[in-house]
Amino acid sequence: MEIQSVGIIGAGIMGSGIAQVCAASGLEVVLVDINQAAIDKGMDSISSSLERLVKKEKLSADQKAFTLAKIKPSLAHADLRDLHLVIEAATENRPIKEKILQQLDETCSPSTIIATNTSSISVTQLASNDSNPARVIGMHFFNPVPMMTLVEIIRGLLTSDETHQAIYDMSKRLGKQPITVKNAPGFVVNRILVPMINEAFFVLAEGIASAEDIDAGMKLGCNQPIGPLALADLIGLDTILAIMEVYFNNFSDSKYRPCPLLREMVAAGQLGRKTGKGVYQY
Repeated sequence: MEIQSVGIIGAGIMGSGIAQVCAASGLEVVLVDINQAAIDKGMDSISSSLERLVKKEKLSADQKAFTLAKIKPSLAHADLRDLHLVIEAATENRPIKEKILQQLDETCSPSTIIATNTSSISVTQLASNDSNPARVIGMHFFNPVPMMTLVEIIRGLLTSDETHQAIYDMSKRLGKQPITVKNAPGFVVNRILVPMINEAFFVLAEGIASAEDIDAGMKLGCNQPIGPLALADLIGLDTILAIMEVYFNNFSDSKYRPCPLLREMVAAGQLGRKTGKGVYQY
């Protein structure tokens, strides 16, 4: 099936970014959230993002207008009924996502593909909330969606080949580079990235180098655009800790043990940029 229409549940940072790239590619988009304030904020975010591209001369005013016209904001799940694809982009909370998927199973046409933008929750587990788990797949975009090229496509145990191929082709149409991964904690990118960040905290805690030198070493020696400790502050130290705890609990392997310094900083409320202080002061 060639996907021509997309519904997105959640008008936050991820949902609005997904809506923008889908609309810019010519797809018909329905953006759904639970209240008008959230919808308005999401649409404002899309408009501002597009305007920045216009000012940088990467987009024309006509292209901005075209993209916005492709997006229909809505508060009604019924508007998702006959779409080719619906992407769940709600907060990373398993009960919330499961409830949404149960609602979609009741609302959407049997031919609608259901995708989840989860970055850590089992796609197989989420798919069990649908009467036809073969149509459920993970579609993990990266933030900021309009700028990041990667999409992780996660196959649940029962995801069909037809569902996978449709999502793979659609990702290419969006100008993204998809990679296909099996359902496992952290998938690919976070499975590699977050333990690296955790190891950077061990290096800091052992006094091997300063935070600034650790980050400089990884930027200059490994060509990373941002050092692991600065990236932890950007992501949120509480999020890094939560992911490491998921790995440790799922794999029962000591290599995923969260760094005690990371635990201490989270306990102290030093979570990074969102609190004004983490590894660095903001």
